[in-house]
Amino acid sequence: MPLTVGPEPVTGYGARSLYLAALDELARRYERTTLREALKEYEPPSGLFLVARDDGALAGAAGVRSIGEPGGGLGEVKRLWVRPDLRRHGVATRIMSALEGHAREAGFARLYLETGPRQPEAIALYRREGWVEVAAYPEGATRHPNSLLFTKSL
Repeated sequence: MPLTVGPEPVTGYGARSLYLAALDELARRYERTTLREALKEYEPPSGLFLVARDDGALAGAAGVRSIGEPGGGLGEVKRLWVRPDLRRHGVATRIMSALEGHAREAGFARLYLETGPRQPEAIALYRREGWVEVAAYPEGATRHPNSLLFTKSL
């Protein structure tokens, strides 16, 4: 079966497993133990969460949450993660492409994301896929110190 990418409730077992795997990897890379965000931020109408499956098995995921008021057209991509054995096989590119399409359908007009210096593969992916670096996030969005910020118009 080919790779599939589609929306799933972030509170479902598969989506939650991928979400937690992303948090675990960030904690290891940046030596942090806590991240503060609520899963409900990734539920419609203020957000969405996509899960990729390879032959039915969990392969990766990413979410979008609103920046500012839901319906305002601005969103933030969070928690892009791909299973280590599937990295460098185009899975992240497929997830991001699907995420952009679903975000557009959900009413988002511009997306933002942040990544850090310990994620060179993510930085390369975003640049390759047409994301543009920016100096600041819109009002209402928080960021981590020393992170790189990107945006893309949908």
